[in-house]
Amino acid sequence: MAIIDSAWDSHPGYNIALVPYRGIARVWHGDLLLAESTSALRVIETDHVERLYFPEADVRVDMFEGNQHHTVCPFKGEADYVSLTATDPPVEDVFWTYRDPFHQVDGLKGYFGVYHEKVRVELETRWSDDRRAVTTSRFPVWGDQSDLLTLIDVQERAPYQFAAPSYHERSRNVVEGGQLLAQTIVAASKANPDQRVTSAHMTFPRAASFDDPIDLTVDPLRIGRTFSSVTVRAEQNEVLVAPALVLMDSGAPDTIRGTVKMPDVAGPYESEPYDMRVTGRDLRIVDGSYSPDPDRVGPPVIHAWMRFRDDPSEPYLRSALVAQATTHWTIAAAMRPHKGFGEALAHVTLSTGIVSIAIAFHEDAPVNEWFLYSNQAIWSGRGLAQGEGNVFSQEGRLLASYSVQAMIRSFTKTPEAMGMDSTTVM
Repeated sequence: MAIIDSAWDSHPGYNIALVPYRGIARVWHGDLLLAESTSALRVIETDHVERLYFPEADVRVDMFEGNQHHTVCPFKGEADYVSLTATDPPVEDVFWTYRDPFHQVDGLKGYFGVYHEKVRVELETRWSDDRRAVTTSRFPVWGDQSDLLTLIDVQERAPYQFAAPSYHERSRNVVEGGQLLAQTIVAASKANPDQRVTSAHMTFPRAASFDDPIDLTVDPLRIGRTFSSVTVRAEQNEVLVAPALVLMDSGAPDTIRGTVKMPDVAGPYESEPYDMRVTGRDLRIVDGSYSPDPDRVGPPVIHAWMRFRDDPSEPYLRSALVAQATTHWTIAAAMRPHKGFGEALAHVTLSTGIVSIAIAFHEDAPVNEWFLYSNQAIWSGRGLAQGEGNVFSQEGRLLASYSVQAMIRSFTKTPEAMGMDSTTVM
């Protein structure tokens, strides 16, 4: 075997992360199961598409034959390829393996990478022994709950200065407004740890991308014993992308207590699973109402059940996870009554995006238990849509309420004519 020069020393910023997948991974060709493992690895590499690797022992190697195809990676070594020969016609180069990888990625030894472009790769999470408590995502995914928490849990760089990292997934290189809102909640909570966030008001004048970190600056307007208010500026490359006003308090016993009732809708196991490409998050849509089909019409209402695999110990992280998905529903709800309009047209013929949100937090609850987003679009017109929503625990406690304003407008120029594509248009 030829000697391969490693590029690690000449590229000190390069990174390859081997991340265990916490579930069952499978590879299919039609109805033919090619691999199944509880020990698969997500391989996340700088400037590369994420790949999934399987232990050789979990691959049906009897269905494959080696071929003469070999490639060289300056960061991993020489790869040998195998073709699927159990089908007619055969499928070339379905798996590859590094028999002698560089020491920096020694964990790849004994693993087979899979071309998900050539076969169907699925990730399954089993939430309990209940056969209904299974979710399946098509690989490649956006990421895992752990990735979402890494982005949301901003880290302090200096007093009142926080930062969130860039992210490797680029299928739609726009940071959602809900993520910026969640990061704002965490930054305010860490800057003023003795009080909790009761409400936040945020606008989104400029789109942010995953290419670069996001910096958040907290400016205390007034820190009081009972109530406090701070502003948070989210910036990328020193350009403002989202300002926010955050209100906080020290808590108090009930003087009075009242709440809106939870709507009477189908439960999570009677609702349709929806793959939003986040593993470790179980999402079920009541009546399947969150649909990309522009010809499917219904009332301007979407009810969505959600739960996470893990429950963070910090209350502000639970609030942030609840807030992150509040920007998902308004645009789809507003388009539901209108035949010929649907999520599939977003960023293709329609310019859509969230322009502002106001959220209030009422109760705390574990996020690894079911909670319901009940969202109604109350108005649409003049290129805008307005939505109102409530978040309930499964037993009916009101956890949060929010109001969202969104943009829904026809492109005056196509994304291509503007030198963009559907992955970068806000």
